[in-house]
Amino acid sequence: MADPDYRAMLRVAIDEARQGIAEGGIPIGGAVFHRDGRLLGRGHNRRVQADDPSMHGETDAFRNAGRQRSYRETIMVTTLAPCWYCSGLVRQFRIPTVVIGESVNFTGGIDWLREHGVTVVDLRSDECIRMLGDYIAAHPEVWNEDIGEV
Repeated sequence: MADPDYRAMLRVAIDEARQGIAEGGIPIGGAVFHRDGRLLGRGHNRRVQADDPSMHGETDAFRNAGRQRSYRETIMVTTLAPCWYCSGLVRQFRIPTVVIGESVNFTGGIDWLREHGVTVVDLRSDECIRMLGDYIAAHPEVWNEDIGEV
């Protein structure tokens, strides 16, 4: 089986991140795909909009993917390296592959995920780097709250 089109998958997460910005939130988007390329769920960080500290882009996408018997044939796609909370979700459910748009603004738990056998693909998207970097510069207090640095 050929590798899925990771850039096309990232496009879904970027669209979600842009929706988050439009709603007044943090621009981080996520999506969960089956390894055959089928989209199972998509979402974005809605901590600000929903007043819910657990509503990260990855968790929103995971919830929207619905219950799966197993996650061992899924791919988590996110515009940003997952934080420790979302990295824990990946490990808990044994998601084997995480595709990230960038790890420049935040490295999260990607080394830990790799150490535990998760394949991490960093696409180093200029669009993702710029989108979040601009947000952090404009809203450092919200960003620091999001990553637990308050």
